[in-house]
Amino acid sequence: MAQGVVSFRPARAEDVDAVVPMIDASGPQAFAWVFQTGPSWGASDFLRAVFPTGQGQWGFQHHLVGERDGEVVAAGAAYTGAEAAGFLLTSVRQFLTVCGPLATPGVAARGLCLERILPPPGREVLYLCHLGVVPEARSQGIGWQLVDALVAWRGPERVLELDVALDNPRAEALYRRLGFTQVWDRQSTLRNRWADVPGHRRMRRDPA
Repeated sequence: MAQGVVSFRPARAEDVDAVVPMIDASGPQAFAWVFQTGPSWGASDFLRAVFPTGQGQWGFQHHLVGERDGEVVAAGAAYTGAEAAGFLLTSVRQFLTVCGPLATPGVAARGLCLERILPPPGREVLYLCHLGVVPEARSQGIGWQLVDALVAWRGPERVLELDVALDNPRAEALYRRLGFTQVWDRQSTLRNRWADVPGHRRMRRDPA
């Protein structure tokens, strides 16, 4: 893919087909741990159902997309800890609507277990997540442009935090170049027939 200019804009419901694979790829083991309920139904199905609603942590309203030559090549989400505190009821409604009443208790319980590895941010923190670039556009500087765009969109005066899998040193190296430093590591013992969730490192960047 040619290295043209990337422009960023708030995501829209119709971006679902382009954005959902990047959200899923941003933490595939964690998503599979929580949402995979069978060999033919999993996280992508859930995300495709809830992203167009705009609601909650997976809805389009908290996402930004990067376009180049009319194609979406990057996506990411940003929300504050205060906003995250209000996601719980939305998530439960989404679980019930999309996963159904029989699967919801298991999905919700696994989601709570995952919070031991990926705890919610503090109320004033701007949390960055679901960061992704399409494979054919990687190693072209789009990752740092995405982070900069998310910060400009939601407030450069805030403390920033994100999580990176301990088995993803390439992403961690990018975040360190962008000024993020390690806060803590959380090891993981979460595994089932669908996924083996890696440990994660919380990283932070203070306002300039």
